[in-house]
Amino acid sequence: MHALADGSLLFKEYKDPSKVNSGALADLVAFRQSLGASDLSRLDSLAAWPLCRVMEGGRTLGFLMRRAPSEMTWRTAAGSTKLLELQYLIRPPKVAWQEVSQPTPEKRRALTLACVEAIGWFHSAGLVIGDISQANVLWSLTPDTAVHFLDCDGFRRVGRAAVQAQAATPDWNDPLVPSTEATVDTDAYKTALVAARILTRDPYVMPGKDLTLVAGCLNDRQDAAVRRLFSQAAGERGTRPRPSEWQTALSDRGTIALTAAAPRPRPAVDHTVLDGLRDRTPINLRIPGR
Repeated sequence: MHALADGSLLFKEYKDPSKVNSGALADLVAFRQSLGASDLSRLDSLAAWPLCRVMEGGRTLGFLMRRAPSEMTWRTAAGSTKLLELQYLIRPPKVAWQEVSQPTPEKRRALTLACVEAIGWFHSAGLVIGDISQANVLWSLTPDTAVHFLDCDGFRRVGRAAVQAQAATPDWNDPLVPSTEATVDTDAYKTALVAARILTRDPYVMPGKDLTLVAGCLNDRQDAAVRRLFSQAAGERGTRPRPSEWQTALSDRGTIALTAAAPRPRPAVDHTVLDGLRDRTPINLRIPGR
């Protein structure tokens, strides 16, 4: 990774350009360029998206992207700056990174919600994320709770080719499919991993296991809903809960069961009026000009 100009842009250089699908990368660049102002702002706030390809002699060497927001970094005791990766949120605090401010239980829930909302937005835009893991999601508590996705050349548009072979992160793969496969369904499984691992501060918990949630994160309704969805995520492909379901489970309001309205009774019909004999009288038509 190389910083350019004032450091606000980064150049990601591929180690082996021959393994890069240049057309797929161009597709990601075009996706961003096709967005309206509102969606473009949303994408740029959520992701370090490829801005343009860098090419030489017909080969794609890499691409340019924006640097991650400064609030999603932290400074070590030695004075160096590091990215505030998801790993600092899903693992118990260590002395080596004691400078990282941990969220309150309520902020932890808010970060989980921000993460599943982001995944849901990507899906609604027709994207598959693929490699969701502790190293490529950043987070921040200031000025508000927010998340930011890295390695966005690993994304792909639904039904289209990937830029490179699908990356696989240990302990983050869907056990029902090869690690080289990426679909909306594998994203759904990894959404369950993200949500549960943030809420439990356990980097290894998996669907089918019991959840020991950080105290105070969830109210009773949210707790029950999260446990139900996490259990459901252990099911077959196509049955995993979608990001929108996690969003509802983690929201302040939840769902409200509505009783279907009873149809208004139809008025009784007097069939004798319709079936009886009627005295038809002649209809006088006016002749034009008279």
